[in-house]
Amino acid sequence: MKQSTNIPEKLLSPYSPASTEDKIYEKWEKSGLFNPDVCVRSEIIDDSAPSYSIVLPPPNVTGVLHLGHATTVSIQDVLIRYHRMRGFRTLWVPGTDHAAIATQSKVEKDISKNEKKSRHDLGRDELLRRVDQFAQNSHDTIVTQVRRLGASLDWSREAFTLDDTRSYAVRTAFKNMYDAGLIYRGNRIVNWDPKGQTTISDDEIVHEERSANLYTFRYSSEFPIAISTTRPETKLGDVAVAVHPDDERYKKYIGKVYDVVFCGENLQIRVIADKEVDLNFGTGALGVTPAHSAIDWEIGERHGLPHIQVINEYAKMIVGDATIKGRKTVEAREAIVAWLRQNSLLEKEETVTQNVATAERTGAVIEPLPKLQWFVNVNKQFSLPYSNIEGIKSGKTTTLKEIMRHVVGSGQIEIIPGYFDKTYYHWIDNLRDWCISRQIWYGHQIPVWYREDKIYCGVEPPAGDGWTQDEDTLDTWFSSGLWTLSTLGWPNKTKDLELYHPTSVLETGYDILFFWVSRMILMTGFNAGEVPFKRVYLHGLVRDNKGRKMSKSLSNGIDPIKVADKYGADAVRMSLMVGAAPGTDMRMSEDKIKGYKHFCNKLWNISRFVLTITDGIEYYAGFSEWTDNDVKHIQQRDSEIQRLTEDLDAMRIHIAADRMYQYAWKVFADQIIEESKEIIGVFGKAGVGTDKEALSRSQFLLHTLRALLITLHPFVPYVTEELWAMFPQYSSSKGKLLMVEGWPATER
Repeated sequence: MKQSTNIPEKLLSPYSPASTEDKIYEKWEKSGLFNPDVCVRSEIIDDSAPSYSIVLPPPNVTGVLHLGHATTVSIQDVLIRYHRMRGFRTLWVPGTDHAAIATQSKVEKDISKNEKKSRHDLGRDELLRRVDQFAQNSHDTIVTQVRRLGASLDWSREAFTLDDTRSYAVRTAFKNMYDAGLIYRGNRIVNWDPKGQTTISDDEIVHEERSANLYTFRYSSEFPIAISTTRPETKLGDVAVAVHPDDERYKKYIGKVYDVVFCGENLQIRVIADKEVDLNFGTGALGVTPAHSAIDWEIGERHGLPHIQVINEYAKMIVGDATIKGRKTVEAREAIVAWLRQNSLLEKEETVTQNVATAERTGAVIEPLPKLQWFVNVNKQFSLPYSNIEGIKSGKTTTLKEIMRHVVGSGQIEIIPGYFDKTYYHWIDNLRDWCISRQIWYGHQIPVWYREDKIYCGVEPPAGDGWTQDEDTLDTWFSSGLWTLSTLGWPNKTKDLELYHPTSVLETGYDILFFWVSRMILMTGFNAGEVPFKRVYLHGLVRDNKGRKMSKSLSNGIDPIKVADKYGADAVRMSLMVGAAPGTDMRMSEDKIKGYKHFCNKLWNISRFVLTITDGIEYYAGFSEWTDNDVKHIQQRDSEIQRLTEDLDAMRIHIAADRMYQYAWKVFADQIIEESKEIIGVFGKAGVGTDKEALSRSQFLLHTLRALLITLHPFVPYVTEELWAMFPQYSSSKGKLLMVEGWPATER
């Protein structure tokens, strides 16, 4: 077993991520082994190997990666590298999201600031040209940053939510759902951004805690019931007062109708009974404004009430006397309160705290308005022409909400951590029809055309002249809701769809469980008759070391790429995994990242020491002449690998990362290596062990270092790949790269 061994010169110097990581990533990419098809052709895996697939949650093309993205990339790369080493046919699909409102808003702000122009000054074609250029530049930055973190994505399959393939999938899904009666156009209450001049989805709303005045008043001196509101300007659109049917104070008024003159407007107020009224809020009576409140709209639907709009798209009043009409809502509020005081109708005024809905991109206060928009009906009964969902047979009548609830409730999709199941069910139970149209230019234009009184919906434009396409675009979540399908080639029947769908796991932040995860289940359930993924792993939010949300105003943000340049991508990855239990927010500091830079250095030094202390000893895979002491160490090591494997299979990633960190540093380095100095000797000094003990320990050190490099590779791929190249005798794969080395056997 003796050989002449020289320690590689590189190993004699301190580990340098800056001079290593780019070269390693280039080597990985050139190998082509991120692509499972190449792994099959290279005979690294068999063509019949089981599949494992993940689609990357597409980052928005609006800027750069943040720590939330880095967390997603790190966790998913661990899962992908682990399963690749386990012999799976492993696919990780990259992509980016056009993020319609966010991207167009960013470009419009720049145009307004630099050129003092609006999108209407430029026209649709010129604005879209500029948005496309901005999106491309941002895309290039983002994919460079994703690579920087070591992501072993199959870049040959990269997708963009607005490219031709995805556009075809979106148009197909829209037509399928339209033909099934699940997509309709109608007047309903929507979230309206008066500054951005578009509807927005719930996830694009930021709720800001603000103080407000709660006013208690009567419409007129003859009206018998006082109501309370923070928005008296909307009361010009009131058509009813709702009370709880069990409220003894108001039972005698239920069913009566009162004609009142309120701030110059003639109102007809009907007193109705509704069980949804909160007896303990304000006076226990609710002024019902169906046109300006989602809750009131539902009450109006239940009781057949009219919808009277009093605020327009620019948040200005369109009714009222001369002091009110044409004024902004805040100004009108002051005028109405003054009128109430003058007429001795204001009974009480108090300061309260409320959550005000504002638009994330523009900062404008959201106005609930009735608008003619496109919606997805989540309660309509339909039958799936094809179903691979257990418990929902082809042809069986169901609803989108039932599908969403069923696949989680039946265990066909597992949510990790499990306590998010209740949150998911609660959201579905309260889900209203989904508004999918947006009044912006960037995005998937709705595939509906009009000619006189005719309407045509199709994947391609209609034949003939005179057709005009609907100008609205689709909510970004409509296209990203098809992500697992469209990235794998749907609606075409591709080999990728056959092999990799449903995907194995969706990993993302818990904050978009409703907005993205649930919509993927909805869209895939209808359009493909199956689940989009088998597991959902929800990571928490990354906060600063004081537990605060990272923000520009606090100057407490951490740029993952800057700290990767400073400490290495491996250190960033480990810091985002150790201690980060699923669904739980984690605290992050630069010191934590620096600590895992020390760990990478430690692994480097361990390798140098093992190579030094075993100088002249050849690694022998079939060695069996172990001492009793080393057998105990082997059992301990293999037990840790077994538990590590179980942790990764169960997606206990935070535990798995810490387990190997602790074993490598606290057990192998601090205990076993120190013990080995006595047995083998070091720096030219013979140890106290016999030749048999020294040989056994040397082989144990070499075998264990090999096992450490393999099992740590998913977590810290750069430093382990660099070290692996210094031990050519370790490689048993034809790829010669650690990333395709086989995982240690764990059967005991």
